[in-house]
Amino acid sequence: MYKNLRGRPGAVLAAAAVAQFAFALDMSVVNVALPAIRTALGFAPLDLSWVVHVYALTFGGFLLLGGRACDLYGRRRLFLLGLAVFGLCSLAGGLAQAPWQLITARAGQGLGAAAAAPAALAMLTTTFAEGPQRVRALGVWSAVNAAGGALGVLAGGLLTEYAGWRWVMLINLPIVAAALALALAGVPAEARPARRERLDVLGAALATGGVGLLVLGVVRTDAQGWGSPATLAMLVAAATLLAAFVFAESRTLAPLLRLGLLRSRWVVGANVLVFLAAAGQFAAFYFVSLYMQQVLGMGAAATGAAFLPFSAGLVAGTLVATRVTAARTPRASLVPGALLAAAGLTWFAFISPDGGFLTDVLGPSLMTSIGTGLVLAPVAAAATTGVAAREAGMASGLFNSSRQLGGCIGLAALATIAAQRTSTATDPAALNDGYALGLAVAAALFALAAVVAIGVLPRRRAETPHSRPAAPAENRLEGTPS
Repeated sequence: MYKNLRGRPGAVLAAAAVAQFAFALDMSVVNVALPAIRTALGFAPLDLSWVVHVYALTFGGFLLLGGRACDLYGRRRLFLLGLAVFGLCSLAGGLAQAPWQLITARAGQGLGAAAAAPAALAMLTTTFAEGPQRVRALGVWSAVNAAGGALGVLAGGLLTEYAGWRWVMLINLPIVAAALALALAGVPAEARPARRERLDVLGAALATGGVGLLVLGVVRTDAQGWGSPATLAMLVAAATLLAAFVFAESRTLAPLLRLGLLRSRWVVGANVLVFLAAAGQFAAFYFVSLYMQQVLGMGAAATGAAFLPFSAGLVAGTLVATRVTAARTPRASLVPGALLAAAGLTWFAFISPDGGFLTDVLGPSLMTSIGTGLVLAPVAAAATTGVAAREAGMASGLFNSSRQLGGCIGLAALATIAAQRTSTATDPAALNDGYALGLAVAAALFALAAVVAIGVLPRRRAETPHSRPAAPAENRLEGTPS
């Protein structure tokens, strides 16, 4: 299909990492600015949440399509296009004068990220050979991704307080410009394929519709509840479309997601594990941030600064995981990492309304973040172990979808559990009880992730996915397995 031109590996890694930093930053930087956005643009209370939800909806809904498109039309091409769309929509959001303009810009950001994120991961897996090289590259990518998510809280607080809410959107522009410059300078353009497969339009429609309805149904539970007719109708419709997607993929010759890829214990185990870990991680960010602001009474900037140890722990855990995984297998880091994160979140579950940062936040933050860092790098390596280069985008889209859906569904479910414990009470003691329960459930999710790593992931790296029958030599990627 495409000739495998590796280009400058350092520039490829830098471009992918900088782009992922922007996408991770954008997931969290806007949250702290929501009250200021509501005041400035005149959002109705029930509409304000769409500033966050519409990004999750378009990002999660189009990831599988974006992953397959980069296999068919070129990883570099989709990466540049997605980044350009993301950057232009960030500019439009920063200049928005009305609620509909900001929501439209956020939807465009999600579409751009859905094209560029799987392309970035696919560029890494096709540039760096499987084994220590790829593990080190994915370690850097994962560390930057983790730092972006954690620093987004700090950046959101500082920008909102000292520069204005518009800068939580405009901050993306220099980051996107740097990623585009690196990609144009060091990422090679793939040769045109001798025979281009058609995009699976039916599969794309079913997957996008199913995932989109699933995300929409979940993110709206904050207003409608899990048992409401509207929520149940959307979830049933999502399940129907996704079942139809699986059936359609088993019948087409050029699927959006080749079901044979799911015969790999590496691919299946890594995707289930990242779903659970993302659910626990996103919920931990959410509850700890609310605990510091609504129970301990810390301001937005102080809360953001309090996440710096968390960021440092994530990076430290990722660096350790990279060394361990390069020498052994992803499983060797995933199991202790998930257990350590579970222990840290269990410690977090003992938060007190009379506590403080040093007594209730710092210690469990470091333990949780180091454990999470031990999970982030190897799980990406596990999800791409043995995957042929021609399906790198497909595997990357699946992995990113699992992570995005895990974070979205986990956060919504745990927020509902915490709200039910709190009921209508708003005093610090009641809020503390709800957040503590949510953190305890997040700990259970990481413990379950450790069970998946032990029971599903192979002990040896040699066990790789089932792949298609060998393609003719002229259609193969140079230097890649069939």
